Amino acid sequence: MDSAPLHIAMYPWFAMGHLIPFLQLSNKLAERGHKISLIVPKKTQTKLQHLNHHPHLITFVPLTVPHVDGLPHDAETTFDVPFPLYSLIATAMDLTEKDIELLLKELKPHIVFFDFSSFWLPNLTRRLGIKSVQYLIINPATAAYLSSPARMSQGREISQDDLIKPPTGFPDSSIKLYPHELRYLAAMRKVEFGSGVLFYDRTSTGSTLSDAIGFKGCRDIDGPYVDYLETEYGKPVWLSGPLLPDSPKDTLEEKWSSWLGGFKEGSVIYCALGSESPLKQNQFQELLLGLELTGFPFLAALKPPIGFESIREALPEGFVERVGGKGIAYGGWVQQQLILGHPSIGCFITHCGAASMTEALVSKCQLVLLPGPYGDHIINARKMSMKLKVGVEVKKGEEDGLFTKESVSNAVKIVMDDENELGKEVRTNHTKVRNLLLSNNFESSCVDNFCHKLQNLL
Repeated sequence: MDSAPLHIAMYPWFAMGHLIPFLQLSNKLAERGHKISLIVPKKTQTKLQHLNHHPHLITFVPLTVPHVDGLPHDAETTFDVPFPLYSLIATAMDLTEKDIELLLKELKPHIVFFDFSSFWLPNLTRRLGIKSVQYLIINPATAAYLSSPARMSQGREISQDDLIKPPTGFPDSSIKLYPHELRYLAAMRKVEFGSGVLFYDRTSTGSTLSDAIGFKGCRDIDGPYVDYLETEYGKPVWLSGPLLPDSPKDTLEEKWSSWLGGFKEGSVIYCALGSESPLKQNQFQELLLGLELTGFPFLAALKPPIGFESIREALPEGFVERVGGKGIAYGGWVQQQLILGHPSIGCFITHCGAASMTEALVSKCQLVLLPGPYGDHIINARKMSMKLKVGVEVKKGEEDGLFTKESVSNAVKIVMDDENELGKEVRTNHTKVRNLLLSNNFESSCVDNFCHKLQNLL
């Protein structure tokens, strides 16, 4: 370390898909000697301990999540509740403001990192003489397109016609949104997300009030969006590096290693659509029928569709008998990173969530993009398919947003066919991006640069 180590407190959104990236960033900062106090829900810390690689520098600070009417009594994170109750997790986090103030007075950090949810935190840290950094795990392109000051100035009554055009000065003409996405995103502008606060106002208020804004990413891929946001907000906007996953210390479960071992190299499709956006039954069945239609072996790690308790009760009729041992629909947790690294995996169908995108880009398998409903998933998919051209997106109906078994099968066949011209192009581009991200000292120099900017903030 060239300068004195920093003490950084972190207060992520209480979702595993946010807690884990904040912990990954903590590991990168602790490698450089910085001390981290990571504020986490009390019972959830046991799920994170195995990912803390520097326990002498990274301390979990347990927080009791206040009870909110409508939440189950043991609920702490979005993992514990269905999607319609996520807003109540935000309400609960808003109720921790006094607890956070007492913790920060006791911890005395130099800087607090906070997520999109805790928009009230910069005012609190300013009173305490502490710097604040809003750290967002969404792509900078998403923040630039959907919640930059130019966009937010259009107000909550923004129309689909307003959203179809990028905000003034947006640096990327390749991002196109379809009518069904525009309807969803326009509706989201009016959605309250905890304590009477609009969802997009949480992010934009935090961005406006913080001393700096940070994103997961690197300049080679995200630079133009960061420059745009810096101009828009009139404050520093930094990239922490891509937060590449560390090499797993465990080994792949025997049931998966032996099943995958029965297929030739690069022949199996792995499909995972994240834990937070289950499909409706008709789309769940179309997806599985599409995988069957490809003729390739497949492992689909999916949540049961909406309204179902288990995967089995929602399967298409005759599906299990037809696919035999060649296809598996599985409803439990899987070791995604280890599965993606298995030589038999040839294709990854992803919902384009932030963590999965990083794992996808550094994997050797081909990429098929089936974005979830969230703005970040949609913008990620366009950026990957239209700008970077590293994967093929599954075609959906422009008006209804529905995909078919044929559109799933076609996208897979494009990337798996050695002779297909589009398939060749995305394979070549994916290899280039993968080589960049994994090149010597690439991520390390990104993190060093990020640390240098944090030091300058003080």
